[in-house]
Amino acid sequence: MESDPLIGTLDRSWSANPDFGTQEILPKGRKYSYSSTASSGCCSLEQGAHEPPKQDASYGPAGGGGGDLCVKQAVVFIEDAIQYRSIDHRVDPTSLQLYRWYYSAVCQWILNVTIFVNLALAFVEKPSSLSVTSDVRYRQAAWEPPCGVTESIEFLTFLVFLADVSVKSYLVGWNEFMKSKWLLCYILVLAVSIVDWTVSVCFLCREGVRIRRLLRPFFLLQNSSLMKKTLKCIKRTLPEMASVMLLLTLHLCLFTMFGMLLFAHAKDSMVDVEWQRYFRNLPDSLTSLLVLLTTANNPDVMLPAYSLNRAYSLFFVIFTVIGSLILMNLLTAIIYNQFRGYLLKSVQASLLRRRLGIRAAFEVLSSHSTGAHPTFHQMVFVDSETFLNMLQEVKIDEYCRIAITEKVKGLSNGVISAEQFQKLFDELDKDPVKLHPPQPYYESRFLQILQVIGSHRFFDYIGNLVALANLISICALLMLDAEKPGIDRDDFVLGAINCFFILYYVVEMALKIFSHGFKSYISYKSNIFDGLLTIILLILQIATFALYNFPHPGWKPDIQGLLSLWEMVRLINMFIVFRFLRIIPNMKVMSLVAGTLLDLVKNLRAFAGILVVVYYVFAIIGIDLFRGVLPSPKNSSVPTNKTQDNETQQCGTFEQLEYWPNNFDDFAAALVTLWDVMVVNNWQVFLDAFSRYTTPWSKLYFVAWWLVSSVIWVNLFVALILENFIHKWDRSNRPSLSTVQEVEYHMTVQQMFREDLEEPTDEELLDRLHHHPHLHLSR
Repeated sequence: MESDPLIGTLDRSWSANPDFGTQEILPKGRKYSYSSTASSGCCSLEQGAHEPPKQDASYGPAGGGGGDLCVKQAVVFIEDAIQYRSIDHRVDPTSLQLYRWYYSAVCQWILNVTIFVNLALAFVEKPSSLSVTSDVRYRQAAWEPPCGVTESIEFLTFLVFLADVSVKSYLVGWNEFMKSKWLLCYILVLAVSIVDWTVSVCFLCREGVRIRRLLRPFFLLQNSSLMKKTLKCIKRTLPEMASVMLLLTLHLCLFTMFGMLLFAHAKDSMVDVEWQRYFRNLPDSLTSLLVLLTTANNPDVMLPAYSLNRAYSLFFVIFTVIGSLILMNLLTAIIYNQFRGYLLKSVQASLLRRRLGIRAAFEVLSSHSTGAHPTFHQMVFVDSETFLNMLQEVKIDEYCRIAITEKVKGLSNGVISAEQFQKLFDELDKDPVKLHPPQPYYESRFLQILQVIGSHRFFDYIGNLVALANLISICALLMLDAEKPGIDRDDFVLGAINCFFILYYVVEMALKIFSHGFKSYISYKSNIFDGLLTIILLILQIATFALYNFPHPGWKPDIQGLLSLWEMVRLINMFIVFRFLRIIPNMKVMSLVAGTLLDLVKNLRAFAGILVVVYYVFAIIGIDLFRGVLPSPKNSSVPTNKTQDNETQQCGTFEQLEYWPNNFDDFAAALVTLWDVMVVNNWQVFLDAFSRYTTPWSKLYFVAWWLVSSVIWVNLFVALILENFIHKWDRSNRPSLSTVQEVEYHMTVQQMFREDLEEPTDEELLDRLHHHPHLHLSR
């Protein structure tokens, strides 16, 4: 019942019999026999009959109600297929109306906003992030809402979640509800959150720990089928990852012991530097080599020993080669291999869900159409009129509706078989190429020549070269004037250059509008961007002339504020670089890279959602563990003199680097701190500082965050990039791709693996439909 725009693994929990391979084989000539008290749809026929079932008058036009129910069921099944949702839900009239209302744009928008508000409360509630800076030296007391304000908003979100889980539970039915672990966990998490909310209200918001803050990301997870499937991917990948992680652990422990023996405590203070800084004890040795595994402290950790004897470098080089270059990359390869299999299986399951929903719609419509046409009693079909009436009620893109309607009207006999029914909805996998209005016609020979010049592709190339020249000139002048104070600058050259290039952009825009026509001109997104940019530059340039006259030697427009008029002109000029985006489709490699980036945007929601969840949970845990542990340095009322302060601090420490804004004193600061650690640049500074100010066991928190964010999530992200790029590269080198298809349609992400997928058989679809807990079929 969940929406899955890209991938949606078909869980067998939707079926009344999870084991499809062990169903009872009926005697020859017997019909399938099913019983269910959940609903009585239009396809609930006589059970156990040896002869074909008698036709019910309600299925024909005279029946009215039965025929309408068939159409409503078909509409919902088609919408399920479009959105890759499970068809495992009630199909009686009341439930169908509730189902469509639940998945309406308004209801889903309300639910998404509620989830967002529930998560965003962490920025406002105590400890509040409503302060200008997170630096403990300069931070003022943040405003915190009175007790009951955020709690009231949170209670309203709980009411929405209660309504959400109630509707979902009712629509799937009791039996399916008891099989759904997500729905059961939904109710459990909601119950615990309400109890914890009650405790907060009773203690007047003075409780130390709020358990419900850790549970909030669950509401985001349960609402996204994509994120659930990503979690399943990670779960399946963990066993393979465990073997490499074990090798990494053994590698780390082995070299830790070697390091402690190699850099043991010595009498000579010169020889003892390596021991004092990095190998003083077992925790310090493990930490030093773990950080070296990420190369964050390279070559710092090696230099004290290397300065004494160059042979010591072999220890660190061998450790880095085995750990960072071999084992870590092997971990990436394993994650990519598992992710690729997961994506293929998920897209295969998505195809099965779509085919299942379309076939379910055919089955319910065929019972109605057969009753309306007794002459075709022995055939299983859907008549065109019934199909078109159903199609008008489906929430579908208009171009798909038009394309499907044209195909149906092209059928000669006015009936649609099951195979034709499936093929009609292949239009769902296609995006139309936008058609541009025709160019105007000019009778004058001179105007025709101008039109050819303005519409020729070389005119765009010239525009790109001019934009490049504009960009280079601006950068060169800014570099020459970078060291000059504003009073010594002569802006005459820059002003003259701006006048020339803006004049060219205006002429270019006018010539393109003349050549293409206004409607055709604005039908291109690149033209809209160029045109708006040109208009803005022209308006600002005219305003500059009105205020400061025309450019002349010694011209110095006044600087009024941070972004004066003249500064805005120079800033907007920098956007000219975006004009080069138009050359991407003309270069194969750049086009592939750009296409990969676009696909990442489409596919990134699940991975971004998982990252939001882990960030949220670790930030809340970090606040509970490390809030207020960093002391405010002396003289916090005024900025410290960095030169003087650094003289008293050890080089490379948290204090010497002035990392004071990186703390866990509020939610926003915790997110930024986690980001800095995820990048692993200088993350040993955080390990050292928080272990000194709290306990050495605090390192476990940061190591766990490194594993979850840098090792698992980043590698999944890399796997996604590789999968998209490799597929696009292979596809671009296949000569079998028809040119007509490329001209007529842009292939969607769903089509990426279509050539590698297997179409489900008719028997498989019918078998799964016959196990539907709420839909009864006669054949």
